[in-house]
Amino acid sequence: MSNDIAVRVSGVSHHFGEVGDAHHVRALLDTSLDIARGELLALIGPSGCGKSTLLNVIGGLLEPSTGSVDVGAKRVNGPMPRDIAYVFQENALFPWNTVLDNIKLGMLFQGVPKAEHEDRARQSLKAVGLPEFANHYPGQLSGGMRQRAALARALSLDTPVLLMDEPFGALDEQTRMVLGEDLSILLSRTKKTIVFVTHSLGEAVFLADRVAVFSARPGRIKELISVDEPHPRKPEFVTAPKFTALRNRLYELLHDEIRKSVELSAPAPGAGAH
Repeated sequence: MSNDIAVRVSGVSHHFGEVGDAHHVRALLDTSLDIARGELLALIGPSGCGKSTLLNVIGGLLEPSTGSVDVGAKRVNGPMPRDIAYVFQENALFPWNTVLDNIKLGMLFQGVPKAEHEDRARQSLKAVGLPEFANHYPGQLSGGMRQRAALARALSLDTPVLLMDEPFGALDEQTRMVLGEDLSILLSRTKKTIVFVTHSLGEAVFLADRVAVFSARPGRIKELISVDEPHPRKPEFVTAPKFTALRNRLYELLHDEIRKSVELSAPAPGAGAH
């Protein structure tokens, strides 16, 4: 694999349940993709289209039904905590630990030498703008600050690849915008490879170098859209004609897929009539 490629997804499909079973679901179908080093790739599509499934296959949390994933020179056969870090929609911070101790715990699980914990934890808190909240507990922070702390924990692991599953999805629009700006700044500084699942068209355009638009289930990549705008991205980008044109293009690509997704999930005629 080329040194410029951080993640290679080759012919990946994934289904849940056994073929022929009433609960069998084809979530992802024959997906291939190369993700460049230092790229932020956004995954967007209808609910249930396989975005998070693909993220979990890349992260080694799910084994693909067919196909393979390589991260760097390594085949993914399970979780790779030295290569891949996660940020989920729920921040998963332990409420009884301080912010600093939550970050140190992530490094403990990864096997980072204990002598490095304090410095790396404080550096990652500084990177997300929370250095003065190291000794606070999660319950003392706002939702946006808790997500910053979760991002700091992921950054402290110093993995080349960062997977983010709707990390700002539970936050209000204004907080999402600010965290998006901060993430763009971090991307320009760290050059990490980030795969980012979102339902927000604007968030995808603002953050991504490329957007992978998924079809309705079984999900496959319908189109890859490039966003030719350097990081860090400025707030003014949101009002630029380029931003509006790209967002409109994503809407056009997704409109029919979302309608298909709704039709797939609708009950059969007569269901529930009794």
